[in-house]
Amino acid sequence: MQNWDDLRLFLAVAREESLSGAGKVLRLDPATLGRRVARLEKTLETALFVKSPQGYALTAAGAQLLGQAEAAEQAMRQATAGLAGAQDGLTGQIRIGAPDGAANFLLPQVCGQIGAENPGLDIQIVALPRVFNLSRREADMAIAVSAPDAGRLVVQKVADYHLHLAASEAYLGTNTAIRRVSDLRHHRIVGYIPDMIFDRELDYLADLGLARVPLASNSVSVQGHMIQQGGGVGVVHDFALPFLPGVRRILTQDVHLARAFYLIRHADDRRNQRLSQFAELLAGALRREVARLEAMA
Repeated sequence: MQNWDDLRLFLAVAREESLSGAGKVLRLDPATLGRRVARLEKTLETALFVKSPQGYALTAAGAQLLGQAEAAEQAMRQATAGLAGAQDGLTGQIRIGAPDGAANFLLPQVCGQIGAENPGLDIQIVALPRVFNLSRREADMAIAVSAPDAGRLVVQKVADYHLHLAASEAYLGTNTAIRRVSDLRHHRIVGYIPDMIFDRELDYLADLGLARVPLASNSVSVQGHMIQQGGGVGVVHDFALPFLPGVRRILTQDVHLARAFYLIRHADDRRNQRLSQFAELLAGALRREVARLEAMA
């Protein structure tokens, strides 16, 4: 049986499929990491990876070791969770992956509250406009706008949320009136960069028949600020409106979008008491915060 440090390095390379990617995760020089992998292969007297210019691919022996290494990783996580549970409050580090709408407008206050109640806990929020890969342990858990239907995952619906068309008072005061959806053809539209929409649930404008997006960003926060600065008309989360003074909803009777947030965890973490406790706190706090902010919109 190999020591945990060797298995930890092996897991990183297997998941990132390159020394450079694994080196970033481990904060280790790729050359040093390559020597460690070579030493591990020499100790086991078998090749674990097929090396090519495209990266590191697992051999049959490597795939077999991967299952054993992941089992060891889970045992370490459970042992750490048991130690943390014996202390007052949650401790250690927990990383959450989230789309930037939730990361910008919901998680700061939610995680701030949880952190204040658990001073020994380190919470990391990774805001990226894409789907997180929990199998590669990019995060301990992730928030998503659609429920995945593949992979060894535990999916929990957290909260429904709502979106409307919106524009700034300044924009509405200096441009032609918007009385119906068809009027939008004569206005500047703010939205996602079309080829960077990572989830069908985010393709709001297509349902309105709006193909051209003169002002676009892959960030919900950037879109909101574009609208606030008078850039045009776009779809805004109701929970974001309290953070965008001067922006108001329009055509509320004609355009009313509903979506949901899901909390996603790796199936192997179901018995991890620490992560389960945090997930329960996070889901409850998110649900309450969405309701609070939407009531202010």
